[in-house]
Amino acid sequence: MAISVSKLQKYFVVEKLIYHSIDLSLYQVSAIIDGEEHYVADERGKLLRSINLLDLQKQLKQVTAEKTVLRHTSAYDEMIGGPEKGESNALEVPLADNQLY
Repeated sequence: MAISVSKLQKYFVVEKLIYHSIDLSLYQVSAIIDGEEHYVADERGKLLRSINLLDLQKQLKQVTAEKTVLRHTSAYDEMIGGPEKGESNALEVPLADNQLY
Protein backbone atom coordinates (compact mmCIF):
# COMPACT_ATOMS: atom_id res chain seq x y z
CA MET A 1 0.00 0.00 0.00
CA ALA A 2 1.36 3.45 -0.91
CA ILE A 3 0.75 6.86 0.62
CA SER A 4 1.33 10.17 -1.16
CA VAL A 5 3.83 12.72 0.11
CA SER A 6 1.10 15.34 0.58
CA LYS A 7 -1.01 12.95 2.68
CA LEU A 8 2.04 11.92 4.71
CA GLN A 9 2.82 15.58 5.49
CA LYS A 10 -0.61 15.96 7.11
CA TYR A 11 0.28 13.55 9.93
CA PHE A 12 1.60 15.32 13.00
CA VAL A 13 4.24 12.66 13.62
CA VAL A 14 5.16 9.53 11.68
CA GLU A 15 6.42 6.64 13.82
CA LYS A 16 9.33 5.79 11.53
CA LEU A 17 10.60 7.03 8.18
CA ILE A 18 12.65 4.38 6.38
CA TYR A 19 15.01 5.05 3.48
CA HIS A 20 15.58 1.69 1.80
CA SER A 21 18.92 1.10 0.08
CA ILE A 22 17.68 -1.28 -2.61
CA ASP A 23 20.58 -1.31 -5.05
CA LEU A 24 24.06 0.16 -5.39
CA SER A 25 22.83 3.72 -5.42
CA LEU A 26 19.07 3.44 -5.51
CA TYR A 27 16.83 4.44 -2.64
CA GLN A 28 13.12 4.11 -1.91
CA VAL A 29 11.10 5.39 1.06
CA SER A 30 8.48 3.94 3.36
CA ALA A 31 6.79 5.22 6.51
CA ILE A 32 5.33 3.40 9.48
CA ILE A 33 2.03 4.89 10.58
CA ASP A 34 -0.03 3.29 13.35
CA GLY A 35 2.19 0.21 13.19
CA GLU A 36 1.64 -0.32 9.46
CA GLU A 37 4.33 0.23 6.81
CA HIS A 38 3.39 2.22 3.69
CA TYR A 39 5.63 2.99 0.74
CA VAL A 40 5.73 6.68 -0.15
CA ALA A 41 4.57 7.78 -3.60
CA ASP A 42 4.38 11.04 -5.51
CA GLU A 43 1.07 12.69 -6.41
CA ARG A 44 0.71 10.49 -9.53
CA GLY A 45 1.04 7.31 -7.47
CA LYS A 46 4.59 6.47 -8.59
CA LEU A 47 6.78 5.22 -5.74
CA LEU A 48 9.47 7.69 -4.69
CA ARG A 49 12.85 6.48 -5.92
CA SER A 50 16.12 8.26 -6.39
CA ILE A 51 19.82 7.65 -6.84
CA ASN A 52 20.38 10.58 -4.50
CA LEU A 53 19.49 10.13 -0.83
CA LEU A 54 19.66 13.89 -0.24
CA ASP A 55 17.05 14.42 -2.96
CA LEU A 56 14.63 12.14 -1.13
CA GLN A 57 15.34 13.88 2.17
CA LYS A 58 14.60 17.22 0.51
CA GLN A 59 11.25 15.94 -0.81
CA LEU A 60 10.31 14.73 2.69
CA LYS A 61 11.68 17.62 4.76
CA GLN A 62 8.16 18.61 5.85
CA VAL A 63 7.49 15.15 7.34
CA THR A 64 8.10 14.87 11.09
CA ALA A 65 9.18 11.40 12.21
CA GLU A 66 10.00 9.97 15.64
CA LYS A 67 12.76 7.88 14.06
CA THR A 68 14.47 8.05 10.67
CA VAL A 69 16.64 5.17 9.48
CA LEU A 70 18.54 3.89 6.48
CA ARG A 71 17.73 0.20 5.92
CA HIS A 72 19.81 -2.21 3.87
CA THR A 73 18.93 -5.86 3.32
CA SER A 74 21.78 -7.97 2.00
CA ALA A 75 21.36 -10.72 -0.58
CA TYR A 76 24.75 -12.15 0.38
CA ASP A 77 23.42 -15.40 1.91
CA GLU A 78 21.33 -16.03 -1.19
CA MET A 79 24.24 -15.24 -3.52
CA ILE A 80 26.60 -17.76 -1.93
CA GLY A 81 23.97 -20.50 -1.70
CA GLY A 82 23.67 -20.31 2.07
CA PRO A 83 20.67 -21.72 3.91
CA GLU A 84 17.53 -19.64 4.06
CA LYS A 85 17.18 -17.90 7.41
CA GLY A 86 13.90 -17.42 9.20
CA GLU A 87 14.76 -13.90 10.25
CA SER A 88 15.68 -10.85 8.22
CA ASN A 89 19.29 -9.76 7.88
CA ALA A 90 18.27 -6.11 7.49
CA LEU A 91 20.65 -3.51 8.85
CA GLU A 92 19.09 -0.28 10.12
CA VAL A 93 21.23 2.76 10.81
CA PRO A 94 19.87 5.96 12.39
CA LEU A 95 19.77 8.77 9.83
CA ALA A 96 19.62 12.50 10.47
CA ASP A 97 18.59 15.17 8.01
CA ASN A 98 21.58 17.52 8.02
CA GLN A 99 19.91 19.71 5.37
CA LEU A 100 22.82 19.38 2.96
CA TYR A 101 20.49 19.98 0.00
